[in-house]
Amino acid sequence: MGERFLKKNRQVWRIVILPLLFTSLLSLFTTSCGGGRETFLLEGSFKGFNQGELYIYGLDGTHPLDTVAVIKGRFRYERPLEDSTTFVLVFPNFSELPFFGTKGATVEFEGDATHLRDAKIKGLKENDELTAFRLKTSQQTPPEMAKSVAEFINEHPTSPFALYLMRRYFIQTPQPDYQKAIETAQVIKQANPDIEGMGDLIRRLKGLKAMKDGGKLPSFTATDIHGKTVSASDLNAKANVITVWANWNFESVGIQRRLEPLSKKYGSDLKIVSICLDADVKNCRRKVDRDSVKWSTICDGKAWDSPVLEAIGLSYVPDNVITDSQGKIIAHSLNNQKLITTIEGLLPKSP
Repeated sequence: MGERFLKKNRQVWRIVILPLLFTSLLSLFTTSCGGGRETFLLEGSFKGFNQGELYIYGLDGTHPLDTVAVIKGRFRYERPLEDSTTFVLVFPNFSELPFFGTKGATVEFEGDATHLRDAKIKGLKENDELTAFRLKTSQQTPPEMAKSVAEFINEHPTSPFALYLMRRYFIQTPQPDYQKAIETAQVIKQANPDIEGMGDLIRRLKGLKAMKDGGKLPSFTATDIHGKTVSASDLNAKANVITVWANWNFESVGIQRRLEPLSKKYGSDLKIVSICLDADVKNCRRKVDRDSVKWSTICDGKAWDSPVLEAIGLSYVPDNVITDSQGKIIAHSLNNQKLITTIEGLLPKSP
């Protein structure tokens, strides 16, 4: 059930398949805790949601996606837990709520299905702090929320939710704010000097920040699904496009289809490279072959952990970047129609 859920819902996929660096760092934010009971228990009650399923997973990478049954508006989730862990509860509408768990602890959820942002998670001071923060900011606009998240991280840099909030509001969004991500990561690093990997994370974020219009396309080398080497130096046509897509994301597949007639129309004046986030390389290859895609498609089965994705700095699906013959970034992260019109604008005299 969990596998089908991930393939069909891009929001949850982007949450669950985290970059390895984030998951390893998040696991270091937790410490082992004792308790009379060897298990962790989450109990909850819903208004407006009588029966169905929720999804739950651990951010440390050791607790994969699991399902939780809701019966008569109540649910119960219990599992053995050696180390303290930050979990994420995912609802049928793909809203999510993180919470903290330790061995021997009981955490209670109380919420209304029509107002999930106002839900209360009680038990353990970390959950109490985050619940108070959510209730305080539940009516804020996105810009206001981003400001509040930065303030929360500044005030609680050792919180097990600090990295999660940084990623959620400054990185994994349609318009990432890498400068704010760098600033908050530095705050976290300063408050947690013994955590290895934060320096690497900050360097990576600075690389992602470099992905801006007018900048230079970062260097990369990869192998496509047919064994051909692909690199940034190959993108030397009048217009060059790199796209990010996945079989489980309808919009991104649609963009691939829109690019096909342009590829035929402009020939060598337009070069396209696609990066597929499918975890199943064979599935990607079947799709590419079935659609007779002529340009290179990179799919290594590593999803968001793909080295080429990290090197270029693309962080969304669908996502894209357009460059000129010198590797200068003309535009990036365009919607379907804007992508097409920008390409055509660069090649007005092409046959």
